[in-house]
Amino acid sequence: MALTALLELEFKADSLDDAKKVMTRVLDETRQFDGCDGIEILVDQKNEARWVVVEKWRSAEHDAAYRKFRAGEGAITELGPLLAGAPKLEHFTTL
Repeated sequence: MALTALLELEFKADSLDDAKKVMTRVLDETRQFDGCDGIEILVDQKNEARWVVVEKWRSAEHDAAYRKFRAGEGAITELGPLLAGAPKLEHFTTL
């Protein structure tokens, strides 16, 4: 069953340029990951440092494999210092 993951990120205002560079690379890599059916980045109109990344996955198993990759060899070590707070990740099943 298809799955949508919403990843909410808030960056430090002074790190937006670096965040855009890092996220461009990271999301290009994510788009190539097996089972990724697309990614969209939503930027808050009132706070350009707040982003919601909408990830479409073919299945929960594909998403789980991706999360395992990011927790291990695919970890994004340069992202943490750019963030203003902890990321928020939610999963939704597509009907």
